[in-house]
Amino acid sequence: MKVILEQDKCVASGQCVVAAPAVFDQRDEDGIAVLLDPAPAAESAEDVRHAADVCPALAIQLTE
Repeated sequence: MKVILEQDKCVASGQCVVAAPAVFDQRDEDGIAVLLDPAPAAESAEDVRHAADVCPALAIQLTE
């Protein structure tokens, strides 16, 4: 799985961090999401898919 985070779309809701904290974080200064792991391990796939699903800005794209 490959993860693409479009930071310019991010609205800093933090849902991705809650869903997949090993893959996403937020910048302290403005809360914009940061991608920690663009190619997460298979065991994180369900959490990452959930993060993409709950992103209100649709800023997370996944490729298998």
